[in-house]
Amino acid sequence: MFHPDCDFTDDTVCSVAVADALLTEPDFAGSLRSFVRRRRVVFKLGIVGGCTRLWQLGQRRVTALGWLARGEAEALTSAAAQAEVSHNHPDALAGAQAVALAILLARRGLPRPVLRASIAEAFGYDLAPERALAGGGFDVSVAGTVPPALTCAFEADDWESAVRSAVCLGGDTDTLACIGGAVAEAIHGLAPEIAKTARSYLTHDLRAVVERFEAALDLPSRTGI
Repeated sequence: MFHPDCDFTDDTVCSVAVADALLTEPDFAGSLRSFVRRRRVVFKLGIVGGCTRLWQLGQRRVTALGWLARGEAEALTSAAAQAEVSHNHPDALAGAQAVALAILLARRGLPRPVLRASIAEAFGYDLAPERALAGGGFDVSVAGTVPPALTCAFEADDWESAVRSAVCLGGDTDTLACIGGAVAEAIHGLAPEIAKTARSYLTHDLRAVVERFEAALDLPSRTGI
């Protein structure tokens, strides 16, 4: 699961930035700028023309919204608000909302078939695996990214299987795994040993936000570090 060259990605930074904004004040643009600028020297491929690549596709960074939202209306409104920072296209807003809502409904224990049907109906996505996964992961549009990532989570029997399936799609694998893994955690949970190892790759400031996030949800730390 963990390669010697593993590191956190631009998706990690943007997800943490949104979580930090939700835990302090809802200034998504300011938080994203702050976290991205601190990481300019970290990413070899992540910065193209300033912050452009790190600000692509708002559906990547909505994980915290799905966990902190108190209801469906709040999840949808907040997801759209953070997506609008960089993309106000209807597809981008819908993709962010779909991911946030999937996490919220999964947290409530909605059975996977019902969850799949609810998201498909609400957003017009075809989440049948024979179609959603047929194109692989090489379509970087929102409509070509969110359905396969969600389907990986809905089809898997545990978190690791969901992430492995997302990576095996090829293409923009960090984004697919970010989305699929986020939804899969809400459905299946996350093994403590995986959480501990993943946390060890984070810098101190990123790890501090994750710890505050866990505290806000009253979740026990699963890392031991």
